[in-house]
Amino acid sequence: MATDLLKPFKLNNSIELQNRVLMAPLTRCMSDDNLVPTQAMVDYYARRADAGLIISEATIIRPDAQGYPNVPGLFSSEQIQGWKKVTDAVHANGGKMFAQLWHVGRVAHPHFFDGEVLAPSAIGIEGSVPRMRELTYQTPKAATIEDIKGLVADYAKAAENAIEAGFDGVEIHGANGYLIDQFLHYASNQRDDEYGQTPENMSRFALEVVDAVIDAIGADKTALRLSPGAYFNMQEDNRDKAVFDYLITQLNTRELAYLHGGIFDDSMRFASLEDKTTSEYLRASFSGTLVGVGSYSFESAKVAINDNQFDLIAIGRPFIANPDYINKIANNKEIVEYDDAMLAELI
Repeated sequence: MATDLLKPFKLNNSIELQNRVLMAPLTRCMSDDNLVPTQAMVDYYARRADAGLIISEATIIRPDAQGYPNVPGLFSSEQIQGWKKVTDAVHANGGKMFAQLWHVGRVAHPHFFDGEVLAPSAIGIEGSVPRMRELTYQTPKAATIEDIKGLVADYAKAAENAIEAGFDGVEIHGANGYLIDQFLHYASNQRDDEYGQTPENMSRFALEVVDAVIDAIGADKTALRLSPGAYFNMQEDNRDKAVFDYLITQLNTRELAYLHGGIFDDSMRFASLEDKTTSEYLRASFSGTLVGVGSYSFESAKVAINDNQFDLIAIGRPFIANPDYINKIANNKEIVEYDDAMLAELI
């Protein structure tokens, strides 16, 4: 029998979604200069509360996590209170919302904070900060064991702050070439200690973060995004698959709320994943609830879910162009096509 994506979906014993269509995390750079959510953000998210679950734009866990201008944070009391206005508005409109917790690692820039750029290894990337092209990336400092312990603690604290801010849970951003993902790929992790060289060691940081967040707020409120196929600020390496094979075996024992693929186009196939797409690889290895993402329409997502490729779909750009996306889908109304010009304002 065909699955109705607009019917409720039970994520676990404590969270039921009103439908299977999630609003994907979409970086909009619309916080104020103290990284506090603005009234425009309150209105923006409230208009999209009929999504099954809103995943917030990526939100930094501490000052040195920042690599883009005017992204929101979750480490100050002002930021927590700013997000509380957002989550109150979403809940008032019947929605649910997870905070995506973010540290960009070697993609950070000290223009935004006092201190060094941290990463698994002292391996930089070419290029410059989006929206601030005059700022070129710097070679990061390899995080010490003490640095790593502090990072794990700060992920857990940010998760606690998210719950205080009224979020229904958190999605740990472990994808797309950012800090956690940097530990998981050989191109960016050349450590020779307990966080490098082997799948077990390279997975250690990700699992320590997941376990710390679970200890802080519960597994039912904890989700994770992963990019097993390197493609964004990262070079592919055929050894990476063994890291993700091990990591996901361990994640299968954690009872996460869900696992979310981190990919812009899920038709991409990766030699390092034995020519599988992100969702094909994750579905074959992960036993829990899987969120698909990456250039799907509602109709193509419905086909994929009915083919058991994943359980939920995260939709991105159509939600930017259509605040009432779910209503339009439910009533067979025309969907406005996304255009890059729409990024200039929050509608």
